[in-house]
Amino acid sequence: MAYRTAINSVESATSSIHHHTNAATAVVYNKLARTTMHFNTVFSVLLSCGLAAAHMQMSWPYPMRSPLDPQNKGSDKDFDMSNPLSPSGSDFPCKGYHKNTPWRATAEYQAGESYNMTVAGAATHSGGSCQLSLSYDEGKTFKVIKSMVGGCPLDFKYDFTVPSDVANGHALFAWSWFNLVGNREMYMNCANVEVSGGSGTKQSFENIYPDMFVANVGNGCSTVEGKHTVFAHPGKQVTYAGGLDASSPPFPNCS
Repeated sequence: MAYRTAINSVESATSSIHHHTNAATAVVYNKLARTTMHFNTVFSVLLSCGLAAAHMQMSWPYPMRSPLDPQNKGSDKDFDMSNPLSPSGSDFPCKGYHKNTPWRATAEYQAGESYNMTVAGAATHSGGSCQLSLSYDEGKTFKVIKSMVGGCPLDFKYDFTVPSDVANGHALFAWSWFNLVGNREMYMNCANVEVSGGSGTKQSFENIYPDMFVANVGNGCSTVEGKHTVFAHPGKQVTYAGGLDASSPPFPNCS
């Protein structure tokens, strides 16, 4: 929008040049210069946030170290938030931020209620497959509450329901993504959230819900470019796209 506004201002200024005296023309040129400077400033901000020509990142709930979170200042912001995890697995999970970021909930969830999460960025890599997961043990285990098999993140907003049998308290909410086209990578952002109203315990939640799928992080499991990742254990909430459905065989087959 800022780009379109800047362009409209430039066009208006250029048109005015043909209808004014030399003195007025100088004013118009000054306006043009200021407009161009404004556009450059806005574009620089977009670049600094990694949104002008970036991969994808979770934009809501705000993940730890998000450059989009207005409460994060200076060194608290990761301007490479949209980058994938290291192929060595050295920053798995959550880019390691769950270990060194002070806990602050950016969202509060009530069990049984529906919410949405959003992503931002430009390089969707023709989609892929994503999962939404919760961890109650500081990132040691992540359990899937929803899977988007195929076509993710081609939409920028995804609805989900917090299950009624979740545990209550502090949790990590994770968005993970396996891109269809490009390098074999795993993307993962994590947010601190507070969950209430659940009927389960941490142990029962871990027993009922499947593990988050993990690949491309030095764990011996890799996805294949151009072939959709189909989760063997997608959980209770599942959506399909990209020609996939519930009958699509799991891929890759990783133990």
